[in-house]
Amino acid sequence: MSFSTSEGSFASVSRASVVDALVRGVCAGDARAVARAISLVEDSHPDAGPLLARLFPHARGSLVVGVTGPPGAGKSSLVDRLTAHLRAEGRTVGIVAVDPTSPFSGGAILGDRIRMQAHATDPGVFIRSMATRGHLGGLAEATGQVLTVLEAAGKDVILVETVGVGQDEVEIVGTADVSLVVLVPGLGDEVQALKAGIMEIADVFVVNKADRDGVDSLVAEIEAMLSLASGDEAPPRIVRTVATADRGTAELLEAVEDLKGKMEASGALAAKRRDHLRRQLAGAVRERLMGQVFSRALAPAQLEETVARMADREIDPHTAADDIVA
Repeated sequence: MSFSTSEGSFASVSRASVVDALVRGVCAGDARAVARAISLVEDSHPDAGPLLARLFPHARGSLVVGVTGPPGAGKSSLVDRLTAHLRAEGRTVGIVAVDPTSPFSGGAILGDRIRMQAHATDPGVFIRSMATRGHLGGLAEATGQVLTVLEAAGKDVILVETVGVGQDEVEIVGTADVSLVVLVPGLGDEVQALKAGIMEIADVFVVNKADRDGVDSLVAEIEAMLSLASGDEAPPRIVRTVATADRGTAELLEAVEDLKGKMEASGALAAKRRDHLRRQLAGAVRERLMGQVFSRALAPAQLEETVARMADREIDPHTAADDIVA
């Protein structure tokens, strides 16, 4: 069976058979099946739920590494070089590059994927660009479900590059096993501007473009910020890289592996993954409850009537919400 993205390819096959075929294909690592499965998930296709339920028991064992930081930090180049090192070690890699949403097509602006074309023909690497579609936090709404597909496909390491929007880009911490925060010298007062958000989620700090002036000053700023942190845990490591020249990326991968080993030994990795599942459950419940509210208690006509009453100041939003929930 062909795993074409065209619905017509499946017209003569029952939906259950489609799901069966996709599950077999994904678990066998077939790239076309993986791509098709991710498309169903992103589009909230009716088959997506049964498909994810079948794939979930197979989704285990992958190391998920989040790569976040401000625009221009070189995240895509860093992901590209990390992928090359992982492939040299014989490990398979999944890449999820979350891009801004195109204002014209609604799809992803594929800047990140263009930079990773060297791996496009490697069967051991699967690259997927995803549009945020208005979702905040640096990730697309379906990112967690896409990770389920890639884990079921047997990828050893999954690299998730966030969109690069600034200090509110913290959702990656609820998705990744290890979060890398990438900074570069020369962008102004980076640490002060970012410490309220992404500076607090780093498992490893990456000072990229370390051949630029100001790198020592940036490292000193990060160290000063880390010295103010409370607790007895060891501070995150700071690794200097020049991704375009492939300098420091081997050391960065070593730092990730070292951290993973320590987290496994202490039980922190298992606890973090349980927390990720807890977040997924809460998100799924919220999504379903909102769907129930809008389908049962807040039909379009009722919604407009309620908004009109609020506009006339007959009822406030909180009271209206209480009535709807009741």
